[in-house]
Amino acid sequence: MIKETVSMFTRDGVRLDADIYRPDAEGTFPVLLMRQPYGKAIASTVVYAHPTWYASHGYIAVIQDVRGRGTSAGEFKLFAHEIEDGFDAVNWAAQLPGSSGEVGMYGFSYQGMTQLYAASAHPPALKTICPAMIGYDLYTDWAYQGGAFCLQDNLSWAIQLAAETARLRNDEKAYQALYAAYRNLPLSDTIPASPDILKNLAPESFYHEWLNHPKPDEYWEKLSPKQYFQEVDLPILHIGGWFDTYLRGTLHLYKEMAARSEFLQYLLIGPWAHLPWGRKVGAVDYGSAAASPIDQLQIRWFDHFIKGKDTGLFKELPVRLFEMGSNLWRSFESWPNNNQISYFLSSSGLASSQDDAGKLIPHPPTPSPLEGEGEKEGENLKSKIPNPKSEDIFVHDPWRPVPALGGHASFPAGSFERGAIDSRTDILTYTSAPLTEDLHIAGDVAVEIYCTADRPSFDLCAVLSEVQNNDKVYNFTQGYVRVEPHQETTPLKISLQSTCVRISKGDRLRLSLSAACFPAYPVNPGTGSLPRETRLIEAKIITLTVRSGGNFPSQILLPFCMKGKIC
Repeated sequence: MIKETVSMFTRDGVRLDADIYRPDAEGTFPVLLMRQPYGKAIASTVVYAHPTWYASHGYIAVIQDVRGRGTSAGEFKLFAHEIEDGFDAVNWAAQLPGSSGEVGMYGFSYQGMTQLYAASAHPPALKTICPAMIGYDLYTDWAYQGGAFCLQDNLSWAIQLAAETARLRNDEKAYQALYAAYRNLPLSDTIPASPDILKNLAPESFYHEWLNHPKPDEYWEKLSPKQYFQEVDLPILHIGGWFDTYLRGTLHLYKEMAARSEFLQYLLIGPWAHLPWGRKVGAVDYGSAAASPIDQLQIRWFDHFIKGKDTGLFKELPVRLFEMGSNLWRSFESWPNNNQISYFLSSSGLASSQDDAGKLIPHPPTPSPLEGEGEKEGENLKSKIPNPKSEDIFVHDPWRPVPALGGHASFPAGSFERGAIDSRTDILTYTSAPLTEDLHIAGDVAVEIYCTADRPSFDLCAVLSEVQNNDKVYNFTQGYVRVEPHQETTPLKISLQSTCVRISKGDRLRLSLSAACFPAYPVNPGTGSLPRETRLIEAKIITLTVRSGGNFPSQILLPFCMKGKIC
């Protein structure tokens, strides 16, 4: 296999460097372009095959360092130059010696974002893209969730990029400090969400801007690819993971494109975290079927849409989801969102301390007549019926916030046994009876919770788990919301991570509610102050009340899908 390093120049004269891998054959070949900020030699091999493998399938693979990263010249500014540079890079790649003039793009995370920005400029040589694990609206899909700042993800990524900047500047002292901070995040500074190390060693970091824009304002509109993508229409292979922190961005883009595109939109979601894409995520082994099929699928995709081969893609259903639990791939005609069932919360008031006190039931709690009471003439029996509503009260202590465990918003991500954490008295748990048949969940999940607090602001974290017949508890999806002063709604609706999972007959479904998920999100101080200004000493104890039953039908909304049926 032939490899060379070649430079191009952008329209404003900045040199961008790329490694080029060519097929060991005569002729002209299409180009597969990846644009990334982590050093072109890595080539995203943390999740993809090496570029030589793609070259061996008849493509010129081009891995380019974006502006100001790797060996490319210029100043790196997060996403700021990727539209113009992406357009120039596609045009340049199409004109490489041996190129057929047709280009496809692939890559995940930042490398997925560069595809969206490049495509938004409509380079004529770009025929298709394969973005994986991206943010379409950077505010809702990446930086914030439910109004809460994604602290652990944003902070660790900012430190990683700042360390690379220090390395490129040959600033060993700064690099060593940032290297250490990445492996032990600075979460106990005076203002925990704004650590001194980033302010001192990376004052130019995007992190400060993200923290300073806590609402979906014009800043996010200009930065997000969504604004620029509205007129784009290409065949797109969308790739996601059930435990990827950016799955909501993948689905955001897919749903929009599936609704308006004239081309095939193919969606594949595996049981993966952001990386790697393998059979074991967290503490669960999903079997050999969970091994990544992405490299082979991308070759089929590029062969079809660039080389014009019939690879059978149109004979398949365009949505392919890995069903955790059965550990099998399932195919759908479209995103499954047609059927919905509810499980309602019911409690004796001790859901924070007793496993059997909080229940999930398939219908709203109903009142029953008082024992020994009969209706006398002229007396309304309803006046004798007890109110079926219940209240669970729990206390959030910022000194010992509920820690994050797996899921999509922290790392390590994935599914873990959370029986011990559910036994904390600052977590409410509601558990169903053993299922009488398998429960297949596929699609968008939400909870509606009637919750109030004694402080102006509070957070609520919802985790769904499977309680196995051996009493082991494994999470499979979760969501988070920040309630700010004067913005409380009743009930609170929390969108959980979309999922596809089978809960086995005999096992139980559990909902766990807490007021923190640290350090995935900053601890809410209860005062209404923003993370950028919240001092560690200012955090308050918060008492929360969750109501269920009666006029407070707190519930889980599940997308239900029968096995063997197309939903």
